[in-house]
Amino acid sequence: MSLIKNFLLILFLGFSGNAKSQHLEEKIPWEEGVSLTWNDFKAKSPENSKFKANTNTGITYSWGLRVEKGNETLTYEVNSFFFPKLSWVEQGSKNNHLLQHEQTHFDITELHVRKLRKGISEIELNQNVRKILNDLYKTIENERSLMQKEYDRQTNHSLNGEAEVKWQKLVKEELFKLKSYRN
Repeated sequence: MSLIKNFLLILFLGFSGNAKSQHLEEKIPWEEGVSLTWNDFKAKSPENSKFKANTNTGITYSWGLRVEKGNETLTYEVNSFFFPKLSWVEQGSKNNHLLQHEQTHFDITELHVRKLRKGISEIELNQNVRKILNDLYKTIENERSLMQKEYDRQTNHSLNGEAEVKWQKLVKEELFKLKSYRN
């Protein structure tokens, strides 16, 4: 007989702040080879924004401990999502260059999902799993937030084409390095 302890931690830290729960109902999972389209951006652009578009992404994870015949195993699921009702684009600003910039934001979230999966896979069960998972998540989420900001800073929110190309290459290379941790 197995004893299952499930702890569901759904954590969402959006790229643009707090969200109402109905906006979280619609979400698009990150998927290899599938890119965002402008139709995915369903929120209304705010008046007087200095930006042309905004991508809202987040990480969810859940985990549980299972004990069977004295052996404990850690089960987990980690995913990245794009939230259409929290993401927007100015109508006159839709172009492929800007869409690729926004896709790279989503790819950065997936990169950190893979880092989280890798970190979870390395946890030793003789430790305080809950604390380790919480600390690991906080670290990865902090790194993700810093990387998103640095990406926008260096690319000047997509206006620096040379930096944009470098970042897209970097993110693709990092995703490839962690390909064994894709979903």
